[in-house]
Amino acid sequence: MDKIIALVPLRGGSKSIPDKNIRHIAGKPLCAWVLEAACLSGVFAQVVVSTDSPKIAQVVQGLDLPIKILDRPAEFATDEASTESVMLHVAHMLDFDILTTIQATSPLTQPEDFHKAYGIFKSGDFDSLLTAVRSKRFFWNDDATPLNYTPQQRPRRQDFPGCLMENGAFYFTKRRVLEQTGSRLGGRICIFEMAAENAVEIDEQEDWALVERILRARSSKSLHETLAKIRLLAVDVDGTLTDAGMYWSAQGDLLKKFNTRDAKGLELVRKAGVAVAIITSENSPIVAARARKLGIQHCFVGVDNKQKCLETLAAESGVTLAEVAYMGDDINDFDCLKTAGFSACPADAVEAVRATVQYISNRAGGMGAVRELCELICAASTKTQHEPI
Repeated sequence: MDKIIALVPLRGGSKSIPDKNIRHIAGKPLCAWVLEAACLSGVFAQVVVSTDSPKIAQVVQGLDLPIKILDRPAEFATDEASTESVMLHVAHMLDFDILTTIQATSPLTQPEDFHKAYGIFKSGDFDSLLTAVRSKRFFWNDDATPLNYTPQQRPRRQDFPGCLMENGAFYFTKRRVLEQTGSRLGGRICIFEMAAENAVEIDEQEDWALVERILRARSSKSLHETLAKIRLLAVDVDGTLTDAGMYWSAQGDLLKKFNTRDAKGLELVRKAGVAVAIITSENSPIVAARARKLGIQHCFVGVDNKQKCLETLAAESGVTLAEVAYMGDDINDFDCLKTAGFSACPADAVEAVRATVQYISNRAGGMGAVRELCELICAASTKTQHEPI
């Protein structure tokens, strides 16, 4: 088996869009989109980031993905340095048979794109691969001669095969070709054709706005499909159902502030056939009392292992983990957030949690964050009737 690794070059000196590679687009750093796709694809033995920027390295580390970070020497991080120089540096540092070079400026790339491209690459014993999109535009030379059609026999668009335009999303290169030619493309070359929307690479601010619209539309569709499967919603308490404040009376009594809109949201979710659970590590009689008030039977307080509690509840309820949604705000929620099929957090959750979850609420903990998630689940469940758990 060939060892195939992925390389994402992330230089820190972008001038057209400052800090482009880590600037947030559709809720994530730009580089996160391709890094997540590469890691999720299952194609690569290793995913590598080459960067000259400590700031970028810190952001990549915060993504909580299995990524190796290589320090890029300064001579390979100038405006004049080629991508091939970075590829050769990686070849000097790491062992591989095939290198897949992925551009962060193509965040529309999906995990299945890598799968399909690799299938084409290995099926024909090719030496390198490039990605492209089909263009059905008519092109001309500067001397007014046509490039890809005959004007006297102008074809209808539906009959015109067009031509393939290299879009730079990613490349496959065998080590031998890279080392012998110093180029990402050589030997027997094949092309992986991508969807037309992948023609856009983010180089200017105008590209950014267009790609962000596509990403948000795609995320909204994916979000709806995922939430339609949810049959169990579990939520943390402090910082999620509450504002994380600790209120003490003069007599030493501890009080908590809950939000009635969150309570209504949980009621609506239950009416939609989705079970509700409260899981907190604090052994609080206040939480138990609140759950009784809301008629929530699945209330677990003083829980040492929240992940095990969630897994046990799902199993006893006949629900798969893919059908579980969890909302939490702090590092003690990490395991549950990673275990659940859908993860969410309030707007004011700690940064490490915000970088991990699939959905960040527009509202803070105790200020309607849970209600917002409940409404999303209810909207997705309108066409999916669940049996009560």
